[in-house]
Amino acid sequence: MSSSLSSSAPFSLSKSQGRPLGQRLLILSAWLAFGLLLLLPLYVVLSEALKLGFGTFFSAMLEPDALAAMQLTLIAVGISVPLNLVFGVAAAWCVSKYEFRGKSLLITLIDLPFSVSPVIAGLIYVLMFGAQGWFGPWLLDRDLQIIFAVPGIVLATLFVTVPFVARELIPLMQEQGTQEEEAARLLGASGWQMFWHVTLPNIKWGLIYGVVLCTARAMGEFGAVSVVSGHIRGLTNTLPLHVEILYNEYNHVAAFSVASLLLVMALFILLLKQWSESRINRQRHNSAEE
Repeated sequence: MSSSLSSSAPFSLSKSQGRPLGQRLLILSAWLAFGLLLLLPLYVVLSEALKLGFGTFFSAMLEPDALAAMQLTLIAVGISVPLNLVFGVAAAWCVSKYEFRGKSLLITLIDLPFSVSPVIAGLIYVLMFGAQGWFGPWLLDRDLQIIFAVPGIVLATLFVTVPFVARELIPLMQEQGTQEEEAARLLGASGWQMFWHVTLPNIKWGLIYGVVLCTARAMGEFGAVSVVSGHIRGLTNTLPLHVEILYNEYNHVAAFSVASLLLVMALFILLLKQWSESRINRQRHNSAEE
């Protein structure tokens, strides 16, 4: 008995000594990757943006084309995010609460933007609504323009951001089940009362998390918007497209200055994402304890 303990002791001791070293190496590797992939690019963007001083930095962001790009970005986000919120809640409700024919197809279609390149999505809209597209002559006869205009940019942004809210809510609502809604229905609650007082409080943090991801994707979308925008300066350029134009013109300081604005927005959204994610984890932990 004592011999077996003595023989196993060196193994246990060496294992316990090796584990902290392995953990330290993994943590160090994670911080190195974090610094190379995130902190270093952030430093480059900010240093290049402030290379010629704060005067040049603010003049680049207050330039009319930059303000127009910022306004168009906010319009695209302001339209696509609420629409995706409504669609995401409705789709998650149908998938998690009901059984119907075509349910698996609906789930597959929700995931479609994840598998289709944004550039391909933009080309599809050009083939549909362009001057030579399927609906092009009909739109021209009625003096309606979708491609190379704001509607096309909104449609492209909608397509690439469709899955985020729905994909966050579907597993959450499936995990919660239908017992609380059924109890509310038996107590005489209407559909809206059941949604506002039972379903929404249970999914609010997941909903916020999905909206945050959707907003981040909408602000930073480049591929699909680039195809349908036409790159008309001051009219159809969003902030990412404006940064590209400035960089291609070798106006690097202005390009990095506008890019720093996107950087600030991204960091703010990242903080919102972390906050909402922590609330989701706390909600799940409380539900598990109950």
